[in-house]
Amino acid sequence: MAATVIKNVRVILEDRVINGGAAVENGIISRIFEGNPDFSAEIVIDGGGLYLSPGFIDTHCHGAGGCDYMDGTVMAMETAARTQLAFGATSVVPTALSGTTEQILKFIKNFQVLKSNMRNGPRMPGVHLEGPYFSVAQCGAQDPELIRAPRPEEYKKIIDEAHGEICLWSAAPELEGAMEFGRYCARNHIICSVGHSDAQWSHMETAWMNGFSRVTHLYSACSTVRRIGGYRYLGVVESAFLLKNMIVEIIADGCHMPPELIRMVYENKGADRIVLVTDSMRAAGTDAKTSVLGSLSEGQEVIIEDGVAKMADRKAFAGSVATCDRLVRTARKCGIPLCEAVKMASLTPAYSIGISSATGSIAVGKYADLILFDDEIHVKWCMVGGKTVRH
Repeated sequence: MAATVIKNVRVILEDRVINGGAAVENGIISRIFEGNPDFSAEIVIDGGGLYLSPGFIDTHCHGAGGCDYMDGTVMAMETAARTQLAFGATSVVPTALSGTTEQILKFIKNFQVLKSNMRNGPRMPGVHLEGPYFSVAQCGAQDPELIRAPRPEEYKKIIDEAHGEICLWSAAPELEGAMEFGRYCARNHIICSVGHSDAQWSHMETAWMNGFSRVTHLYSACSTVRRIGGYRYLGVVESAFLLKNMIVEIIADGCHMPPELIRMVYENKGADRIVLVTDSMRAAGTDAKTSVLGSLSEGQEVIIEDGVAKMADRKAFAGSVATCDRLVRTARKCGIPLCEAVKMASLTPAYSIGISSATGSIAVGKYADLILFDDEIHVKWCMVGGKTVRH
């Protein structure tokens, strides 16, 4: 692969921004420099003063571009992934809603086919299973008829047939059998995330010790402090703050959480423990006004208005229509410094699924998964593994 220099850019590093550029050789970042390069390369890209940022990493996304990852076809998966790439997601972790065993296995099989055949697309480190082991009381937009307690014969079969392609699995730790499930996932290098849960502190503390190291979309479909018989009990939200090293997802689309709440989470958890996620459904990256959450054949009709997807009765949100650039844009509007906002969309997600040694920041020796964006965080160019995939 030809050596490439990207110059005349503002390089976003982990803790500062420098004026200069980066060199790429064989798909890897080989140099980072300030000012003008004092060496030559076969390909020179003039960034025109734009920001050079690590590519975004979306670890919780259900679809985009009019397609859902559970539509049942490889083509739908590819369309969704390429749409996300156009908005700066150089790594994508397709996410499944609760479904039957057969639906989940089909989703995984389609992912395996796509990953083996994808060319000039985003990196795809694995999948995220959001369900079906959830609390009915916190089902949110998930179909309550598909929610159930963990069944060893089911999850062992799914894990076996996934052949190591499951990065994350969201579940409610208060369910019977959840701790055994968490430990089994940990033994198979799967990160468990507390999601759609009505858990109290006692469940959360035990879950932390049994493989649950993350919270799925904090403040959405999870319990908060409550009074029982006059006594107050912590919920998932407060427990996530008390468990200092627990990573939390937040849907920073400007709708699921108000700016003040995003800022509060940032001030308490810090950029190293927050993962910005889109939780996007199929309408992300489109101008659709109505859409379907989940598969086209069995999903739920939703309305797109005010920059978010809503259930038909408008009583609850139904996933977001955000793309990764919007997450960073929202974080900046909340007063979060640029380097920290980018970290929450790149390095922290990478760390959270165990790939931060290879990608997630601009550092010598890491994959050249890079993007250029302007002052308003509008993505202009993408590179994955040293190859330009959008310009």
